[in-house]
Amino acid sequence: MVAAVDDGGSEFRIEVAIAVLYTPTHFLMQLRDDIPTIVYPGQWALFGGHLDPGETADEAMPRELQEEISYVPENLRLYRSYAYPKVVRHVYQAPLTVGLDELVLGEGWDMDFVPHEQIAKGEYYSAKAERACLISPPHQQILLDFLADQV
Repeated sequence: MVAAVDDGGSEFRIEVAIAVLYTPTHFLMQLRDDIPTIVYPGQWALFGGHLDPGETADEAMPRELQEEISYVPENLRLYRSYAYPKVVRHVYQAPLTVGLDELVLGEGWDMDFVPHEQIAKGEYYSAKAERACLISPPHQQILLDFLADQV
């Protein structure tokens, strides 16, 4: 189920909570399943998902991370929210202090530490997919903003 926000217009927007999990040189990203009926199929994205009805973004974010990677960082905090015509993305941030071997991929095709320099390039190679896959445009922009804010 998806929570919707009435923005005063005739359409509703969905709300999602997503996480920028990072090391000094990499971002943890998920390669979305290559299913044509989902948003950004076969593209790299940040972990997270839709808010359940009545759920806040602060409640959804740890739930989504637990479901998707079986890990919730201690210092998870709101970075910023992005409001688009059809979706509001509540973006959280936290340093990642565990390795890939300590995470369990519960959703998606692949996960990896994507080097910061690959974000601007807009694609990253997946060994499981055996090809370079695009980084979803909104998530790429969020990460570029995040990198710019760190300078």
